[in-house]
Amino acid sequence: MSGWPILSLTIFVPLVGAGFIFLIRGEDAVVARNARNVALWTSLITLLLALMVWASFDPTTAAFQLEERASWIPAFNINYHLGVDGISVFFVLLSAFLTPLCVLASWTTITVRVKEYMIAFLVLETLMIGMFTALDLVLFYLFFEGVLIPMFLIIGIWGGPRRVYSAFKFFLYTLTGSVLMLIAILAIYHTAGTTDIPVLMKTVFSREMQLWLWLAFFSSFAVKVPMWPLHTWLPDAHVEAPTAGSVILAGVLLKMGGYGFLRFSLPMMPLASDFFTPLIFTLSLIAVIYTSLVALAQEDMKKLIAYSSVAHMGFVTIGIFTFNVQGIEGAIFQMLSHGVVSAALFLCVGVVYDRMHSRMIGSYGGLVHRMPAYAAVFMVFTLASIGLPGTSGFIGEILVLVGIFQVSTWVAAGAALGVILSAAYMLWLYRRVIFGALTKDDLKSILDLDRREIAIFAPLVIAVLWMGIYPSSFLDAITVSAQNLADNYAAALKAAGLAPPQVLVTGVSP
Repeated sequence: MSGWPILSLTIFVPLVGAGFIFLIRGEDAVVARNARNVALWTSLITLLLALMVWASFDPTTAAFQLEERASWIPAFNINYHLGVDGISVFFVLLSAFLTPLCVLASWTTITVRVKEYMIAFLVLETLMIGMFTALDLVLFYLFFEGVLIPMFLIIGIWGGPRRVYSAFKFFLYTLTGSVLMLIAILAIYHTAGTTDIPVLMKTVFSREMQLWLWLAFFSSFAVKVPMWPLHTWLPDAHVEAPTAGSVILAGVLLKMGGYGFLRFSLPMMPLASDFFTPLIFTLSLIAVIYTSLVALAQEDMKKLIAYSSVAHMGFVTIGIFTFNVQGIEGAIFQMLSHGVVSAALFLCVGVVYDRMHSRMIGSYGGLVHRMPAYAAVFMVFTLASIGLPGTSGFIGEILVLVGIFQVSTWVAAGAALGVILSAAYMLWLYRRVIFGALTKDDLKSILDLDRREIAIFAPLVIAVLWMGIYPSSFLDAITVSAQNLADNYAAALKAAGLAPPQVLVTGVSP
């Protein structure tokens, strides 16, 4: 595929599909049916292209692959530059994997402005994939911020009763932090004379400049993750968003911050990353423990899963800033696993909400008697969320724990406590919803999963088990890029005359 612009096709095919939907005319019922069909087939074609990107990827090198470059704004040396490496290729696949499932999940639940809804999702897919493949800072920033617009509309138009408040809170939180990142991008361009990411990864900035740049990028990435105490927009956004909106928000958009740390903070600002590591560990541990305790107190299923997402992403930031291979690859794998598992959990909530129009845990109980297939599916994702061996959640968590244990036993102990708490709140949720006697009259006629819902959950179950049983199919590519990040970080510290961390890769003190 050396002469085929596979990345550009993957990015812009959803936009072409959105254009077709925009041109659909006719009666409302016909327009809605055609819009759903076009969105589904477009997203499936995009998924096929993403699989071809993965199939074309060489996992033995950390270099950027499938690169595409074209002059965009030559007066300022800004180019249309795309490429993927062992970090970004799987996020492209994750974005393309979840989008058709979101279209299917919205098939019967979205009945108002279906045409505009499907356009918003396809535009969102273009922006997400573009962000993960962009190799120019300006191009990255446009995709990174552009994601806010369709998600703002999805929450604000098709959300719950407090949708406008939640949409504006989400938009203002994320936009405010990104303004500082834009100033940092301008400073980088003024200093280096380029916005090309591969070139900037090899550019050495002064320690003082790195500190300011790191803080500016952190202001944006920390909101996106979201890190404590900048996480308060997330529960509101999840509760009010339609089910498919929550799926993309938790499955992909929360990964933008972690991806930003891996793509920019570590390779471009290694000295600042080293300096601010204690801050990251402190905020991440608070997120892991505090939000887990908050999740235990929730009576709303969506809020519980939203707070669990904050805790799981705390694991991610801990792993990234261990600066060793196990921690970094564990963080990346955890992001991918959480993308699948959290998406599946929100879909599970959506199934019962569509039937009973309630997210309250107290409204349910004994569903196993009426919905055995649903109970089995929900069990798989619950166990994956708490990191049961054999599921995707175990691989990421154990790698992060191994990585952080080499750096700080205290941080490792705090992270391990988070694992215990995650088991507490997820099993508590599962027991109250699924087990027990079926005493509520309105639940006695509830129906089990239909064929459309089975088609949604089947690939998610396969993905969770595949990642848990055969993780090397992902780790082979991830490890090479993680090793490259760790080596470059160690080299930067050595060049600056700073003491390297006690353990970098092998676990052996120097």
